[in-house]
Amino acid sequence: MKYMEAMAYLQQLTKFGINLGLGRIEELLKRLGDPHRRIRVIHVGGTNGKGSTCTMISTMLQAAGFKVGLFTSPHLHSYTERYLINGERILPQRVAKLITDFRPHLEAMVAGGFEHPTEFEVSTAMAFVYFLEEDVDYLVLEVGMGGAIDSTNVVSPMVAVITNVAMDHMDYLGQTVKEIAAVKAGIIKLGVPLVTAAAGEALEVIEGVCCRQGVSPVVVGRDVTWRSANLKNLTPSGESFEVAGRLGGYPDLMVPLLGEHQLVNAATAVACIEVLIEQGAIVVYPQIREGLAAARWPARLEIVRQQPTVLIDGAHNYDGAVSLRRALDRYFPDRPVLYVLGMLGDKERARVVDVLGPRAGTVIVTRPNSPRAGDWHLLADEARRFTGRVELIESIPEAVGRALELVRPGELVCITGSFYMVAEAREVLMPDQRADF
Repeated sequence: MKYMEAMAYLQQLTKFGINLGLGRIEELLKRLGDPHRRIRVIHVGGTNGKGSTCTMISTMLQAAGFKVGLFTSPHLHSYTERYLINGERILPQRVAKLITDFRPHLEAMVAGGFEHPTEFEVSTAMAFVYFLEEDVDYLVLEVGMGGAIDSTNVVSPMVAVITNVAMDHMDYLGQTVKEIAAVKAGIIKLGVPLVTAAAGEALEVIEGVCCRQGVSPVVVGRDVTWRSANLKNLTPSGESFEVAGRLGGYPDLMVPLLGEHQLVNAATAVACIEVLIEQGAIVVYPQIREGLAAARWPARLEIVRQQPTVLIDGAHNYDGAVSLRRALDRYFPDRPVLYVLGMLGDKERARVVDVLGPRAGTVIVTRPNSPRAGDWHLLADEARRFTGRVELIESIPEAVGRALELVRPGELVCITGSFYMVAEAREVLMPDQRADF
């Protein structure tokens, strides 16, 4: 198959939906020779901050001279973004070959009476094959959804990371923080070190699982701490900070990602690197500093344009909205905000608007390009509780264009909500990033 043909084949696998469980991917991987058992894996789960933490772990290891694979999802613009080696995307023709090679195995599974693997299961299995064939030193592997029965949870990692736990994907993971934490904690394996920045009830659940698995967790905020270093001279170019780790101190660090929450993610990533050092990896302070400074993670508090300032952030749930609001207050405390907002129907719309609404001058509500968009226009009713300047524009490109027409001098344009929506908006503002399928 050619790349576009292979992508069409993969995309049609979405008809199998979200079908949690490990049976299908275990069978598929067995037919492929169990590639996941021959890779050194760092397994990263949690609700928010997984991708940022993954990329920081990856760039620090890369700065130390390692060949590092990074598997994340979903992608912003191109499917090839999901598979990186030292920051370089997989080639489209390699994707085509992998899918072509996989197709007979998928058809044989169905012929043998097994359920057809889902699109994400196929994507995950492709990651194991690709990164094994490329002989990476480490694979930084992001959990797709949850943990316990997410398709990535077939691995036996060197270290597991749970960034945090918040309310998200409640239809699949549970209706309380404790229930969701129990699912997230499913990536904790017998005797495998765990790093977490979880707190409160979630941390209690995680520590209980660690106790049963014979693991002493490294808790960020307790065992590893951080301190911001630029409180008096904040600029929207990144965060300066220092980390007090278990193996030593790391002063004068900088990460070019906005938001105080990124300092927690960075401290979590440093704590993970310390665990790998204890296991024999050679990573020294200058490499930690260099790697953090090289971290990039688009569409997360990303300034994509000036005059007017346009900020894009995939704050797709309540906790993400809280982080966004704190960043707006931290970097742009006196500027009115024009929001372009689009959320999926299964998200906590009212709670998100409660957080973001007080900063709103104008709100343009748009429709995420997803079958889960639901009654997208109801978001406007929530926005009207805070401002009378609310417009509904279904087309995302038209909504972005309207925002640029309406923005007033000194006003900040903030495009936020569903990952699907902010990705399309980013393509409007940065046409060179346009998707390849």
